[in-house]
Amino acid sequence: MKNSAYDKYPEVRISGFENHAWRGWSAIRERIAEQCAQRKRNVLVIDCYPGVRLDEIVSQLIEHLAPVQVINAEEARLNEASLHDMLAYNLTGDRVFGVLSCHQLRGFFCAERLTQLQQKTEAVQEGLVVIYGSGAALVHPGDVLVYADLTRWEIQQRFRTGESGNWGADNAQEDLLRRYKRAFFIEWRVFDRYKTPLLQRADFLLDTNQQNDPALITGTALHEALRQTTQRPFRVMPFFDPGVWGGQWMKNTFDLDPSQPNYAWCFDCVPEENSLLLRVGEVRIEIPSQDLVLLYPRSLLGEKVYARFGAEFPIRFDFLDTIGGQNLSLQVHPLTDYIQQNFGMHYTQDESYYLLAAEPDATVLLGTKTGIDPQEMLDDLARAQRGEKAFDDEKFINRFPARKHDHFLIPAGTVHCSGQGAVVLEISATPYIFTFKLWDWGREGLDGLPRPVHLEHGAQVIDWQRDTQWVSEHLVNRFEQVAEGDGWREERTGLHACAFIETRRHWFSKPVTHHTNGGVNVLNLIEGSEALVESPRNAFAPFLVHYAETFIVPAAVGEYRISPFGSSTGKQIATMKAWVRG
Repeated sequence: MKNSAYDKYPEVRISGFENHAWRGWSAIRERIAEQCAQRKRNVLVIDCYPGVRLDEIVSQLIEHLAPVQVINAEEARLNEASLHDMLAYNLTGDRVFGVLSCHQLRGFFCAERLTQLQQKTEAVQEGLVVIYGSGAALVHPGDVLVYADLTRWEIQQRFRTGESGNWGADNAQEDLLRRYKRAFFIEWRVFDRYKTPLLQRADFLLDTNQQNDPALITGTALHEALRQTTQRPFRVMPFFDPGVWGGQWMKNTFDLDPSQPNYAWCFDCVPEENSLLLRVGEVRIEIPSQDLVLLYPRSLLGEKVYARFGAEFPIRFDFLDTIGGQNLSLQVHPLTDYIQQNFGMHYTQDESYYLLAAEPDATVLLGTKTGIDPQEMLDDLARAQRGEKAFDDEKFINRFPARKHDHFLIPAGTVHCSGQGAVVLEISATPYIFTFKLWDWGREGLDGLPRPVHLEHGAQVIDWQRDTQWVSEHLVNRFEQVAEGDGWREERTGLHACAFIETRRHWFSKPVTHHTNGGVNVLNLIEGSEALVESPRNAFAPFLVHYAETFIVPAAVGEYRISPFGSSTGKQIATMKAWVRG
């Protein structure tokens, strides 16, 4: 299917708060100045997510407010060496993997210097005091509180250009993987923990993703926008990324930038890393979709899922494109005990490959061959890692033909790899980056550095019982029809019994009724050009979905109906649905 109507910038349109959002520094200055003029002495706190351009906030906002005192809260931050010493255990010496942080942001500041800044604030008896920077609310709670937010994808772009390093570190030129690791394992954990109560009470959220083109929304409108989002189907904003093995299918199908050499990944539904676009009147606000998870987890995830995972979105949908590209790395995901003991993550990445498209010779590598000697395979991998030879995958690893609409299940511990010539909809749990590469076909990354291989970790978690017979019986196209009706049928497709995600495929030419049953649903239109999602109770506006778009149905929605629409009317189309098993 070429040139689909896939929406790369899906918005959630919010009703009833059209005058609660502003775009551009001029309008934002006016609104904040008005808010700050209501008291004889006013403390404006502008707290910030790491990576926010503080110099822009100072020159475009703070200096125009004519404050009598300006305080940069980061003056009280521990110095780089002290932070590094404190975080050494979490950072590790590895390029990719660290240990998840349980730190609180206050611990990154000098208590004595915080006290000095607090005293400096209290010494002002009249006029406007502005405290800004990450941790500003540690100095004063704020008579007016603005939270300057930033999405993780934008943070990564600033990493890549060398504009910024990690918070509290002068490392803008350090290896990109190490900067991402520090953000992933430490900064994002600590700052999400810190910003959640701030967002609960903030007067404004400041969207700082676009340089010199900010947007502002009131805290009241933000909460109403997030509440409305949990009452309807919605999409997060996807992002696309090239890779050494990337293909051409997404570029052609989704009308992506033709100047890029390829596209390897699309994160189509990874709320921890994607953005959420809110349309409030004429203003579009871009926030991390993780904000929705942090602030409204019960209505989004459902009580049972929230009780099990906390404020984390446990299901991930993404695309892997190797049509016109190369094999992915041969890899394995850690077992639950291993990921808990070594990285502090409480669940692991069970996953599956659903084939959206495949060339005639496409294959999936899955499991080890029956009868091989495990130590011989590990020795062969070690020799390949040292550059002595290529790994003999034909001797040790199964290859299965891959056709459109095949489904391969990949429980943790199973060696796997998508071969060239395929587009995979990867449906998985969401511990994000815990992939142990065993062999990467001798390639370098786009940065010119050898792609990291983690054979020492992988050797500890390979399940050698996942051999040819076991994989064939348990992991390849385990389709089972479970229900049917007038113009539709439902099939169970996985995931494997040891995983917590259930997947169902619905083929339908007439409307199909679904129910969240108290837990979040994630769906993708895997066949057909368009479908319409509606509420039988008219609880939300009809929601249009295009081919290959992933959408979220919050737990609070309850019953919903999906019908073929537009050019798909009267044709058989299909969705893939995932949820957390009870």
